Amino acid sequence: MFVDMYAIIETGGKQYRAEQGRVIRVEKLPAEKGESVTFDKVLLINDDAEVKVGNPLLEGCRVDGKVVCQGREKKIIVFKYKRKKNYRRKQGHRQPYTEVLINNISF
Repeated sequence: MFVDMYAIIETGGKQYRAEQGRVIRVEKLPAEKGESVTFDKVLLINDDAEVKVGNPLLEGCRVDGKVVCQGREKKIIVFKYKRKKNYRRKQGHRQPYTEVLINNISF
């Protein structure tokens, strides 16, 4: 029987739902492709039998993963404009990210 187990982790100031075997896209991590990473800021774990919620973190829980790739998002345009003042500023931005394959959720 397949158990729908997931964890809510925090990294890069954001929260992500991590499921075993899934790839999640997080803020850029200082790791190369193929390296393993560990997330120890676990906020919640649901293993179908019970839900464990931290206050604010769960002690002794961690999520292990492997870096699939490093990349950058599509470009967004930041355009500042003030009417009648001849003020225009156009700038592009591409946010870096890291894709991580979740291998194990341990608690």
